[in-house]
Amino acid sequence: MREPVFTGVCPALVTPFDESGAINYDAFARQIDFQIDNHVDAVCVCGTTGETSTLSIREHIAAVEFCVKHVDRRVKVIAGAGSNDTSAAVYLSQHAQDSGADALLIVTPYYNKCSQTGLIKHYEYIADRVELPIILYNVPSRTGVGFTADTYKVLSGNPKINGVKEASGNFSLLSHTRYLCGEDFYIWSGNDDQVVPMMSLGAKGVISVAANIIPEVMVNMSRLCLENDFAAASKVQVDYMELIDALFIEVNPIPIKAAMDLMGMEAGCLRLPLCDISEAHLETLKAAMARKGLL
Repeated sequence: MREPVFTGVCPALVTPFDESGAINYDAFARQIDFQIDNHVDAVCVCGTTGETSTLSIREHIAAVEFCVKHVDRRVKVIAGAGSNDTSAAVYLSQHAQDSGADALLIVTPYYNKCSQTGLIKHYEYIADRVELPIILYNVPSRTGVGFTADTYKVLSGNPKINGVKEASGNFSLLSHTRYLCGEDFYIWSGNDDQVVPMMSLGAKGVISVAANIIPEVMVNMSRLCLENDFAAASKVQVDYMELIDALFIEVNPIPIKAAMDLMGMEAGCLRLPLCDISEAHLETLKAAMARKGLL
């Protein structure tokens, strides 16, 4: 029986940039240490929140290598390795494996809008060429394609496919997946506003954007769920809804980078076509942060 890559909280790390637009590795190191000091269970490098779609291949490779080296086995490292080109996803996956990452997070191929058969072939092709466990990533609002429960059932039969980061917001899909797939096809929430309801349906934790600034809160929420204290966990979820909503008031990672900069965490600029948060939304974000004592 497969073991889950992690249980609990895995922050989806931002990629901090300096004034020249290059990766700010000093800030990145502090960011990683902040997460580990707050007892997260894993970290995810070069995911959507890490602006991986605007990193060059060389930057992507270097960021994964740096993260693995700096973490130094203190927690698991999950490396984003998705692409709309299957061969490129294989290249990134193999490099992450060579770098010492513990697992891969592979988003559905975006823009191409392949069929369910194409999804199966894509992931099986990658799985045949790596040894690391693979976490699928379902976020159809950003990629234009999503999994069905039947496709999850097929892919769950591959021993290298550990489970899925579910960010579709589709609880019917989640329930049907839990029904069709074995107990060792694991699910993680990909939405910070749905951690508790998803864990009540069997999710093992969350790959979290909000954890970049409130790791201790997300760790507590997931711990309560894992202890089956869903009443207490629900209170935490509801108590932080205003802040979580503010962190998604514009497309991720625009607000989380703004929040981190407000807290002195040096997230830095965004890469075009993403741009700075609007003044009106920044005021909403500041107000939500202030009410939680983050400013």
